[in-house]
Amino acid sequence: MTSIQPYLLRAFHDWIVDNGLTPYMLVDAKYEDVAVPEQYVENGQIILNLSPTAVQNLLLDNDWVSFSARFSGQPFSVYVPIKAVLGVYAKENGKGMFFQDENTDKSTIPKPETPAKPNFKLVK
Repeated sequence: MTSIQPYLLRAFHDWIVDNGLTPYMLVDAKYEDVAVPEQYVENGQIILNLSPTAVQNLLLDNDWVSFSARFSGQPFSVYVPIKAVLGVYAKENGKGMFFQDENTDKSTIPKPETPAKPNFKLVK
């Protein structure tokens, strides 16, 4: 089955832009084959502005995110594998989505507790 992540990334990106906000993408810059300007990486991550005024030739593909942008006036071609995308959100209000690794062992994720069944008593 194909990953749901690229579909959600595109949907949230469109929703953020349609509402006149600035789409930001959080990326794991240490992930294999990520091409981002290293001088802007902090703690192994980088936040990229995906607004139509900030990037050119934006491609939100099922496997890659790619675009051209200027960083401190210097042109740079950005390539990010979808699996390296940690989240997409609006700069102005933080609304968006953060992704969990689809290969995470689901058995380690705590399940919500099931509430106890109500205990009714007949009062006469």
